[in-house]
Amino acid sequence: MEFITLAHGAGGSLTASLIKDLFRKHFDNEYLAEAHDSARLPGFAGKLAFTTDSYVIDPLVFPGGNIGKLAVCGTVNDLAMSGARPRYISCGFIIEDGLPLSLLETVVASMASAAKEAGAMIVTGDTKVVNKGAADKLFINTSGIGEIAAGIDICGGNARSGDAVIVSGTLGDHGAAIMVAREQLGLETSLESDCAPLGGLVADMLEACPDIRVLRDPTRGGAATALNEIAEQSRLGIEINEEELPIRPAVRGICEILGLDPLYLANEGKLLAVVPGCDCASVLKAMRNHPYGKEAAIIGRVTPKDRCSLVMRTPFGSRRILDMMVSDPLPRIC
Repeated sequence: MEFITLAHGAGGSLTASLIKDLFRKHFDNEYLAEAHDSARLPGFAGKLAFTTDSYVIDPLVFPGGNIGKLAVCGTVNDLAMSGARPRYISCGFIIEDGLPLSLLETVVASMASAAKEAGAMIVTGDTKVVNKGAADKLFINTSGIGEIAAGIDICGGNARSGDAVIVSGTLGDHGAAIMVAREQLGLETSLESDCAPLGGLVADMLEACPDIRVLRDPTRGGAATALNEIAEQSRLGIEINEEELPIRPAVRGICEILGLDPLYLANEGKLLAVVPGCDCASVLKAMRNHPYGKEAAIIGRVTPKDRCSLVMRTPFGSRRILDMMVSDPLPRIC
């Protein structure tokens, strides 16, 4: 088995081989092939969306994905939450001396596959190799550029009282899957991360309703934190219905065992949407016709500002306050 060594990051022949035989093999496109220090890209007529993020998940490979798929999906999803069509991605790798080369290629291949599905291209990047113990195997930084079509105005402060709140599918899958994989709980479950690129789903939603108010992917902090952020930005309240929340029995079971709340677990392939009440049926139909929205559900509504930003109505008719998450129940989740 071949391993990454410090020489792979020294800028010499091994660096050139790594770029040519691994990165360019999987990411090959006309812009990357120019081999400039920066990608020369065509201009855009409309608005741009730009995002950046770093990925440090443990374990690197988990049920349903790996750090590479996560990095690309996280980046294109951040763009899609602005209503943007993902176009270009950069990626920087910080690799620990001794990482198996085969593992790195698995990660890179999954990045190429996720980018292709998202309709984006990885056009530039960087590689650094650090001493053993200076990093935890592999860190990835990505940036992304997307194009926002004319007339699209999606942001956290756009919610209006009476709007519907929709979730694209089951909540907490990613956080629960990582928890089981990392902690070796001995549980027999087929639960996988929901890691997926959501740009296509968003495009279908915008076709059904160009006036979508807010989109948010509830990653770290989960759905409860994301909904609190939307309520605060819009200076309104949000009420959700516990009976309408789509949560897998396996996720509920894991949370009950560990004393956690699935509404605060990370998701990597789900979105929350705030849409005008009159358009919620058409948006919901469009979502359910897409592979990543088959289990979409209307879970609540935007309300006038109350003393609390986010409340949940229980099956018993009571109301439970859902505050912002204070600390992450499982660090290094993405």
